[in-house]
Amino acid sequence: MDKQVAIVGAGISGLLACKYTLSKGFSPIVFESTSTIGGVWTRTVETTRLQTPKAFYQFSDFPWPSSVKEDHPNQNQVLEYIQSYARHFDLLKHIKFNTNVCGIEYEGPSEEEMQSWSLWGGTGEAFSSEGKWKVIVEEKQSLSTKTYLVDFVILCIGRFSDVPNIPEFAPNNGPEAFHGKVIHSMEYADMDYESASKFVTGKQVTVVGSQKFAMDIAMECSNANGIENPCTLLYRTEHWNIPDFFPWGVPLPLLYLNRFSELLVHKPGEGFLLSLLATLLSPLRWAFSKFVETYANNKLGLYKYGMVPKQTFLQDMSSSLVALVPEKFYDRVQEGSIILKKSPRNFGFCEEGILVEGEVSPLKTDLAILATGFTGEKKLEDIFVSPTFQNYITGPPEAILPLYRHCINGRIPQLAVIGFSESISNLYTSEMRCKWVIELLGGTFKVPSIKEMEKDVKKWDEYARRYGGEYYRRSSISALHVWYNDQLCKDMGWNPKRKKGLLAELFEPYGPMDYVSPLNS
Repeated sequence: MDKQVAIVGAGISGLLACKYTLSKGFSPIVFESTSTIGGVWTRTVETTRLQTPKAFYQFSDFPWPSSVKEDHPNQNQVLEYIQSYARHFDLLKHIKFNTNVCGIEYEGPSEEEMQSWSLWGGTGEAFSSEGKWKVIVEEKQSLSTKTYLVDFVILCIGRFSDVPNIPEFAPNNGPEAFHGKVIHSMEYADMDYESASKFVTGKQVTVVGSQKFAMDIAMECSNANGIENPCTLLYRTEHWNIPDFFPWGVPLPLLYLNRFSELLVHKPGEGFLLSLLATLLSPLRWAFSKFVETYANNKLGLYKYGMVPKQTFLQDMSSSLVALVPEKFYDRVQEGSIILKKSPRNFGFCEEGILVEGEVSPLKTDLAILATGFTGEKKLEDIFVSPTFQNYITGPPEAILPLYRHCINGRIPQLAVIGFSESISNLYTSEMRCKWVIELLGGTFKVPSIKEMEKDVKKWDEYARRYGGEYYRRSSISALHVWYNDQLCKDMGWNPKRKKGLLAELFEPYGPMDYVSPLNS
């Protein structure tokens, strides 16, 4: 019987899910709320470039074209690459554009019955003869509502779009008290390049945030206004933003993306010997962090600008909080067109500008851009009609998202989530997850009992707490790519060792091209 799979979102994860669903003979239907594919790459700022080297950010069966020479392509190049992939595999005909998914509702056994299940879906199977998902969509052009009944749902709605994270403000100290304009970075990214430049020109701009997007926007404000109207970057916490991927001439993947690097950290589900080895090698783990940290300090002058993070590089790496500093960013700080200002506690607004807690005078501002991220958990939660499933999908607020293999929730049948948990290369990680999910749908393997899956999730939570510190809530596998992919390979019946020879297996970095097929090439 032909099984229909609903895929929500046509970003990178959605396109991959569509391609691999087709490869197993299923019928995908992709719902995309906008008029185009590409997800976050369709709405970004002019200075944005690929964060990871393109060799680690490519489809395993569709390499970058030879015409792209840069190691870190720009937004237009990345978007064209994604669009070429969709055209090459003829995916566009399966996508319903301008179609917003209002909610999904499970039709089948009652919630009471499902709570008694010991296996995912009651049987451990991906599909059920008794249950289906009802997908309720609104077609934007006709404003009509339509319902689809499908056998499986793959949510590819991403973490970094649609639902902005807006800080909470004390009464009468929010944006309403401010004489100028306050927008979220999402609104800024929605503008075309020329409109964005005009929007900030001649204004005293304060960008709130310290991550890559905040720095990119500050650079654009600096380009538009120079030292006449310097842009202030108001931040709370310093993070390890690095100048390039070659600390002291050593490729960063040699330090963090091979099997040897993962021997230095404690891993979820490891045995006694691996645990002992990680403990014994902990001085080397510290040395690797210091190696990168001293390079960043030396190259960027972080001490000089008070931008040295308190946490280690490994901690930020483990939490997917490392980013490339925009080219010449600290040159702009040096010349005075970007001003760095730390606000370790709360801030608010008054008529003249921004009030930083502990300071008397307000920070004079005409325009505030909140580069404060997104609330991806909220978007994921709200798509479910059932309050029970809403609670299941997000789990307790003090833990990572409760997804087995970072893909499925044991208590939500016939559904997978792709692209929520981060890594150093989300394309690479999403493709591996899509391969795993589609093999699960094809019956290649079964997942363990719900209790066993929840135990595994707890182990990943313990790992995230240990190495992510206060940022552990962010679902991330950045420092454990190989270990994580080993688990997926073993489930699928693939040989997890993809290299030729012991030295290569230990020290060569792993990337997308190592997982082209089930067998070693």
